[in-house]
Formats: sequence, C-alpha cells, structure tokens
Amino acid sequence: MARIAFPPPGRWSRAEPATLGFDPASLARACNYAETSEIAWPDDVSTMIARDDPPPHNRIIGPTKPRGSASGLVVGNGQVVAEWGTPERVDMTFSATKSYLWACVAVAVDRGLIADLDDPVVDYVHGDWFSGAHNSTVTWRHLLQQTSEWSGTLFGIPDTVDHNRAVNRGDRPGRKGEPRPLHTPGTFWEYNDVRVNALALAALHVWRRPLSDVLRTEIMDPIGATDAWRWHPYDNAEVDIGGTTFASVPGGAHWGGGLWISAFDHARFGLLMLARGNWNGSRVLSETAIDAALAPCAVNPRYGALWWLNTDRLAWPAASASAFAAQGAGGNVVCVVPEHDLVVVARWAGDAAAIVDRVIASIAASA
Repeated sequence: MARIAFPPPGRWSRAEPATLGFDPASLARACNYAETSEIAWPDDVSTMIARDDPPPHNRIIGPTKPRGSASGLVVGNGQVVAEWGTPERVDMTFSATKSYLWACVAVAVDRGLIADLDDPVVDYVHGDWFSGAHNSTVTWRHLLQQTSEWSGTLFGIPDTVDHNRAVNRGDRPGRKGEPRPLHTPGTFWEYNDVRVNALALAALHVWRRPLSDVLRTEIMDPIGATDAWRWHPYDNAEVDIGGTTFASVPGGAHWGGGLWISAFDHARFGLLMLARGNWNGSRVLSETAIDAALAPCAVNPRYGALWWLNTDRLAWPAASASAFAAQGAGGNVVCVVPEHDLVVVARWAGDAAAIVDRVIASIAASA
C-alpha cells in the first residue's frame, strides 16, 4: 500500500490523474459515463420506497428527501483525482447505511462492550426481542452476516416482509413477503432489513446512547467528516432502555430514514477501511475488526459483515477479489479497491459496478 495522504477536516488535496497512475483520457471517459448513466429514479425517491412490500407494510415511516443528480468522486492514495456532479451534496444513501452500523458494532467489540461476535445477543439485550428457543440462539455475527433468521415484529414491521427477498442472488424460494419456515440461525442467508434493524436495536442496548452519537464520536469526527450528515430514525422507533428513551435508527431507508451523507464523507469512511482502521497514525478501528468485516460469510461468500465482497471477482470483474463496498439502493456505492489504493464513490448510478470497472481500467490503460 502506498502512503495515504489523509485529508484534514474540511479539506481534500487533489492530484493530477497521471501522477497517480491513471490515464487521464480514460478516467475522464469513466467519469463522463458515471455522470450520464444516471439511475432511472424520479427525484422524489419516496415513490421508490417500500413499493415491493405487501400492504400494510408498503408505507413510509421515516423521513425522505428529493435526490440529487448522479455524482461521485475517485480518490487515489487519499487524493481526489476526479469528481462529477455535486459530491458535496447530502443525500439518502439507503443500505450503504449498513456498513456504518457495522462500525458501531465493531467499536463496541474493540471497547469490550461486546466480548465476542459469537456471543448470543440475548446476553446483552433485556426484554423479549431475543427471547425464546429460536431468537435466543442468534449471535452478533449472525446478524452482521444476515444469517440470523431472527423472527419478530419491530416498529410495526414483521421480519416476514423480507422473506424470500432476492438481492444480488438469483435464487428466490418463494414470493417476497410470503412467510416461509425458519432455518437454524447461521445456516441460511437472507437480505432482511427488519433483522438489520434488530441489530441496530441490540447495539443501542449495548451503547446506551444514540448510535448517531456513537458514529459521530467514534468514527466520523476522528476521520474529519463534516457535521452535515444525519442518521434518521423512523417516526415510531422510540424504545425505553433502563428508563431512558432512545430513538433506534435503521440500517437503511427501506421505510425511510437511514443515513444521509455526502460523497466526500463517504470517501473518508472508505479511506478508513482502505487504511485498515488507521487514520493518519491514530487507530480508529482494530485490524481484527476489519478482518471480521471482510471475512466471507460461509453461506454467501459474496457478503461479509454488512459489507459486500468481490469473491471470485463477481461484483467488480476489473478488481481483484480483495475489493469490497458499502452499497445501497438507488445506485449508491462506496467501493474500496486495496490493490490500487483506490476509493470510488458513486451516487444515483445507473450501473455502479460498470463505473468502478471503468475507473480501474483507466489505471490499466496507463501501464
């Protein structure tokens, strides 16, 4: 890994593409493609939220905002080499939020608030959420890898709403939202936003302070992010923990809310992951945490701990298998490509994977 030029708060250094091994013309074409291949979503993204859910769960229970235009940036060795659109704009980021939720759990492990990711969550959470013969066997790792099979209703939405949901997998054993028999936790992978929200609720029990505060003090402030990002809860997500009322935040915007953030702040988070938890000499996340995040799930090797992986180079063929990303609906991606010391952030992309591959190809073109 080359030496990373960590950006100070409020500033980014910029480099000419050729000085970092990019072919300028090829990179310019990649960025033009990114800007002109915008996703076919309306500006009012609320019309895209929960639309595939059966009634009465096809409703919005968190805030939304109109989206911006296609935007993003390319960061090499910590320096901006290209950008398009309005990367400073704060936008909804949908399930890319999940990777930030992972960070809150990872810091809890680093601080000793969670002893082991393979501990049953019921040991840390009071109440009925993780009680019973089935849910009491769910571990933190199960929730992080989306193999928990947690069963229940959270904030008025049952886990069954995402049964048989197909995300980046061709197999769908039944119709989405159709209840199916539960598997033993850890043996079946399913992308399920209710279960991810159960993880956020469990992390809130551990921290006993809002996860937005945890993210700010433990991650975003140390890496010099702006104060413009927000992590919005649902309207009905207040819970009592030890006599104090907290709003539990979701791991995405399936029903509204979630993390709203700029591409520039996304890029800082990507740089932190590229540097394996180090920020300019300060340890923000342990390397053990990074390794756990990027360890392939046994029943879906394309997924880690709320991070998407490039196992067998299926996601981004131009990158090596070590690439990984935070990804969300609407063409939102924060892709980290370690072999090139590269972070690519794309918002509202029609084909985010093609953008990443074209950026990488612009490096090969200069060789």
